[in-house]
Formats: sequence, structure tokens, C-alpha cells
Amino acid sequence: MDKKRHIAIFTTASLPWLTGTAVNPLFRAAYLAKDGDRKVTLVIPWLSLKHQKLVYPNNITFSSPSEQEAHVRQWLEERIPFVAHFSICFYPGKFAVDKGSILAAGDISEVIPDEEADIAILEEPEHLTWFHHGKRWKTKFRLVIGIVHTNYLEYVKREKHGRVKAFMLKYANSWVVDIYCHKIVENFHIPIYNFRAAILRDLLADQIILAMHYYIGKMVWSKGYKELLKLLRDHQKELAELEVDLYGSGEDSGQVQEAAKELELVVRVNPGRDHADPVFHDYKVFLNPSTTDVVCTTTAEALAMGKIVICANHPSNDFFKQFPNCRTYDNSNEFVTAARKALTEQPAELTDAQRHALSWEAATERFLRVAELDQASAMKLEKGTSKNFASTSFNLGKNMEDASAYLHYVVSGLEVSRRAFGAFPGSLQPDKEQRQELGLAIPAGK
Repeated sequence: MDKKRHIAIFTTASLPWLTGTAVNPLFRAAYLAKDGDRKVTLVIPWLSLKHQKLVYPNNITFSSPSEQEAHVRQWLEERIPFVAHFSICFYPGKFAVDKGSILAAGDISEVIPDEEADIAILEEPEHLTWFHHGKRWKTKFRLVIGIVHTNYLEYVKREKHGRVKAFMLKYANSWVVDIYCHKIVENFHIPIYNFRAAILRDLLADQIILAMHYYIGKMVWSKGYKELLKLLRDHQKELAELEVDLYGSGEDSGQVQEAAKELELVVRVNPGRDHADPVFHDYKVFLNPSTTDVVCTTTAEALAMGKIVICANHPSNDFFKQFPNCRTYDNSNEFVTAARKALTEQPAELTDAQRHALSWEAATERFLRVAELDQASAMKLEKGTSKNFASTSFNLGKNMEDASAYLHYVVSGLEVSRRAFGAFPGSLQPDKEQRQELGLAIPAGK
């Protein structure tokens, strides 16, 4: 194997979908490859045209993976001050409307050849492994690091029978990440995401700052819109001076617009935009009541841009409390106080140290420190590299983890059980269309 460490970053979304799992892994790949000491591959989902139309905003679609790769690279090049030398590969995915998420089709670990399988970073490891059926990640790669993005427990708590579902999901998530990952990074403890701070932090210089509040995020109720609109509705008299602009695209856009119209406050609902768009330059206050992100990308970006941020006092926001422009609240009265106060105060200027903490350079340093990539050199792959899971040194008497992994392999290989647990129909293998689009072999008889 090449002396350079080979890092493969697998993620659950891709541009032009402007979600955290599309943006953050992209920047992570660029900055890990920046010094040239590592070989980096970013592995992102490829969607067929009918699924692209369900996900990607502004009617953007691609006829081939190479066309989408060109779009991704151009978007990145406009936002970083160096040439990023890393590879991009695609795995077949399908958009599950009921989950609002892209799910993999087939064994996506096969995208990386066995001879290059060194270190794998799974962005949203539970999401990537819920329905994984194929070679065990710990068997294929020397070191597997899972980076937790989304608080899925908060999502399901909002559904019918949410408490019961959250209890079951908690143990399901623990099960799959223990089977497939050597190390898990939870970012409300080690906030390694960030961001476009180097590009964004000077946007407010020499500009007239308006006393307007805004929120940007995927427009689904669980991303904080329900909490924000309730806060505004319950305190319309106290917040009469506020003007709030919401920016986002998503399945609940229509309902959010209707709910905003019912308020006496000035609340405008706008389509989603990139946070670096000039339209955001003049805003002074960023409101974010969401608690479903482990560490929120847009909150960090707003702080890096020098804005006042008002967010919930929640573990997902612990990292942000160190910055002078972060205001947290425990209840609705404290939210009202913070929002009103922000109308008259000006944001504090960030120190050099605070700006560095909100940079991708610092985020990469933190990641390398906590990930301990050097330990991969000392780890040996288990014997057996065939595609058959049962041949990869499975021994029921070896330990409970092997037995648990084998159980997941069996359950995830049955269409009935996959469907019962929420997998996309027919996702055990890529369909013919995706095989052709990605240049994958089509099995005989198909």
C-alpha cells in the first residue's frame, strides 16, 4: 500500500443539497488533503433523475456522475483559498421521502478497492449502517471512525409514539455503530465541524448592519421551525418590533408558509440559499431553536460572520457558548429577552483565537487529534477479504460482537426484514439504471 494514509470519507448527502452532511464532509476532505500527506477520497451518493428531482433545489439535475462532480468541485473552489487534491467517488442511493433522507443501495464499501482500504470516516455512521449488507466495515478497513451529525432521537420523539420509537432507535444506533466503527466522535463533546469561517468572517466589514433576525435551515418542522414559530406566536406583543426572515427548502415549506401568515409579526418565508449568499450580509441576529443537529453548521457560520446568535441552552450548542456573540435561553421568556436586547446591541468583535476556533484549519487539527489516525498503522486487517461476510473470520465463540455482526448481516439480507425496519424497497442491490449510470457490472439474468 502507498505509504500515505488513505482516508475514504463516506457521507449521506451531496451538493447541490445544501445540508450539513453534504457541506461538512466536502470541506473535511479538502482540508485533510491540503498538506498532501494523505490520499483522500470523498464518497457521495448518486441519485437517478427521478430521485434528484425530489431532493435537489432550483430544478438542478445531472445526467452523469461526472457532471455532478464538476458542480461540487466548482462550488468548493469558490469557497477555499487553495486547490484541493482529493478524489470523488459515487455510490448508488435512493431518496426515502418518508425519512427525508438518502439511503444507500447495495454494499457501498465496495466503492473503495480492498487494496486501498485503510481508514474510513463514516459521516452519520448509524444512517450509513442501518441497512448495510456486505463486508463488515471493521474487516475491510484498518480504522473506522464514525462522526455523528444528527440527533435522530429528537427527530423520532416528535412522531406518534415518539418516546417508544426513540427508545428503540437509541439501542439500534448503538448496535450498528458498535458493530461497524472502532471510534465514534460526537460533536457536542468534540466539535470538529467547521465551516467557511475563513471566507465568511469578514463579510460584515464596512457594512450597515440592520436589526433584523433570520433563520436558515432545511424547511422541515423538526429542524426548529415549529419551535421558532411557536415562540413568535406566543409572544407576539412583546416581539412586535421584530422582523424575521426564514430561508429554507423542504417537504414542509408549504405548511411553514401558512403558519407564518397567521402571525401578526412580520415573518417572511424565502426559498433556501447558501449561507454565503450576499443576501445574508446585512442581518445582525441569527435565531436557531433547533436541537436536532449534534452541532449546527449554520450557527457556527453565523458566529464566524460576526452575527449575534440566539440558540437553545442545549448540549448541541455547548461549543458555541465560548463565543461572546452567542446568547442561550432556557425558556420562552429568556428567548424574548435575548431577541429584544439584540435589537439595540452590536455584535462583539471576535479575537484572533476565536476566529481560529471557527476555522476549518482548527477543525481539522481537532479531528486529527481525537481521531488518532496513527493507530491505523498498528492495526491488522482480519484474515479473509472475500465478499462473503461469513468467510471474514466469523466465529460464534470468538466474542459477542462477531455474533451480533452476523445477526445484522442475516437480518439486513432479507427484503422482508429490511422493509419492516424502514429500508427503501429493493435497496439490497442497486437497480439496473443506477448500475448503468455508475458503470457497475450488471448481474447475469438481470
